[in-house]
Amino acid sequence: MMECKSALTESKGDIGEAEVILRKRGIASASKKSTRSTKQGVIASYIHPGAQLGVLIEVNCESDFVARTDDFQELVHDLAMQVAAADPQFIRKEDVTPAVLEKERDIQRARALGEGKPEKMVDKIVDGRMAKFYEEVCLYEQPFIKENTTTVADLIKTKIAKLGENISVSRFVRFKVGDAAGE
Repeated sequence: MMECKSALTESKGDIGEAEVILRKRGIASASKKSTRSTKQGVIASYIHPGAQLGVLIEVNCESDFVARTDDFQELVHDLAMQVAAADPQFIRKEDVTPAVLEKERDIQRARALGEGKPEKMVDKIVDGRMAKFYEEVCLYEQPFIKENTTTVADLIKTKIAKLGENISVSRFVRFKVGDAAGE
């Protein structure tokens, strides 16, 4: 309650602005929690109707108490559906291997040069296209399928702020009928 009163005072009584202030404080406190260890959590599955596509995902938090909450379970289900729908290859930007990054940069550089872009602009063009690449292949960078104005990383930060514990995706695997491993 004191946080609400403080936010109302700071916003000079504007309820909408006070809500924004509280949300910002929640995200800031979520950032502070991001270094805490996540040794609990759940492994969940999602099988798309028709049984042609399925996902296994491990999402971790700090305590088994939080792992059993409806909010956490809903987040895990949403993340499994995200993996099924958007087919990310990595969890975070930092997880993209140097070989994949180098290959993609080379492709985008050749593409920009092939389009006749000026040499001095090519690096900026490549950087912009790499941001789009990350958005396509990294789970945390993708727009959330249920609310495309927010990223998966922001969704997770919101849940961290609400639940008061660090949350992280540890791993996932996506199965699609006809997509055999090694092809």
